[in-house]
Amino acid sequence: MSQSASPLATSYLRFLQLVKAIEGLPTLPSLDANESALLDALAVQWFADSPLTVMQAMGLSDLGSPATMHRRIARLRKMGMIAIDEDVNDTRIKRLVLTPVAVAHFDQLGKSLQTAATTA
Repeated sequence: MSQSASPLATSYLRFLQLVKAIEGLPTLPSLDANESALLDALAVQWFADSPLTVMQAMGLSDLGSPATMHRRIARLRKMGMIAIDEDVNDTRIKRLVLTPVAVAHFDQLGKSLQTAATTA
């Protein structure tokens, strides 16, 4: 490791190393970079208690075309990372919510961040 790296850079780089190690664990589904970006976007909204609808997620054009987003959503559902929660007042509205599997994934990432911060 470079001696010129700041403590914050060192912490972040250590975090990235730990994330790579977590990604290889057999206990959590393997996500590619695009699936991970979509899951992150869904998680941020879910955490803010404002989960995205399927249509809103398909409109995330910086992450892919609507057809591509639909396939990624389907893959995350198949992996058990997200579920669809229908609106009780309007069944046409389907919100994407995290499952316990996804929460466990973010828990592992949080532990890695905590480890990286304390070991830097």
